[in-house]
Amino acid sequence: MWCFMMDYINAFWVGGVICALAQILLDRTKMLPGRVMVLLVCIGAVISFLGWYEPFAEYAGAGANVPLLGYGNILMKGVKEAIDKDGFIGLFKGGFTNGAVGCSAALIFGYIASLIFRSKMTKA
Repeated sequence: MWCFMMDYINAFWVGGVICALAQILLDRTKMLPGRVMVLLVCIGAVISFLGWYEPFAEYAGAGANVPLLGYGNILMKGVKEAIDKDGFIGLFKGGFTNGAVGCSAALIFGYIASLIFRSKMTKA
């Protein structure tokens, strides 16, 4: 029972630290939100390239995979697999192959949400 609960606790605190660090970047620097998101994806890809992401994700579970670091890991995994399979062209193809499901889901669910809910535009 305790081991089962530790998975939740580790996911919670690791995901919280990642999000808190991103929020600190937003609050303390002049970085725009889009740049912080790209930075998180790139950090996830670099950590994956170095081989550190799998042990990190095994320890933190969803706390490591749900934030944008996980998306960088998915992209890098796709690139590695495509390079092994297709050679140099896999460098360009692999990220699209692995990232397509997540992007498609975001677009589809975003569209469905736009049909269900009304936007409340405010005047600035």
